[in-house]
Amino acid sequence: MSTIDLIVLGLVKQRPQGAYDIQKELESRNISRWVRVSVPSIYKKVIQLEEKGYIRGSITKEGKMPEKAVYQLTEKGNTYFLELMEKISDQTVNIFLDLNAVIVNLESVSLETKLKCLMQIESNILNLVETLNENIIAKPHSPMIGKSVLEQQFALAETLKNWIAQLKSQYEKELDDE
Repeated sequence: MSTIDLIVLGLVKQRPQGAYDIQKELESRNISRWVRVSVPSIYKKVIQLEEKGYIRGSITKEGKMPEKAVYQLTEKGNTYFLELMEKISDQTVNIFLDLNAVIVNLESVSLETKLKCLMQIESNILNLVETLNENIIAKPHSPMIGKSVLEQQFALAETLKNWIAQLKSQYEKELDDE
């Protein structure tokens, strides 16, 4: 069971499309910002899903463009899609943040290094907040689901922004006390 299976099947369920189109859709929706998925994994996943009979590809050619495979969901794929929707939505919600690998090791470095790392994390969080906010403003008429995910990500980023500012200020106070 994989999240990437669900993402790819869901996109193909919405409309038949090729692997390149799926990859472009992921980019345009910024899906890779909130689900770990890479371009090469899309192409591999499409092949795997076709081998398992979840999607079926047919070769098409438009004008002078080269031939390409366009995939559509099979009945077996639709069943698997619904199964994934049920199973993944019933899992414990985990929030994995790579930055926590730095946070759990802060006590192992100098105060200056702690603050440098925290400032870098804070800068990245602020960039994320700005990007998400720009996307929300730029896409006011997005479908409800897309807008909902953007708002969810924005709320999480805002919370992280406040949290990192508080943690950084604790270490800055420690530096002042030295």
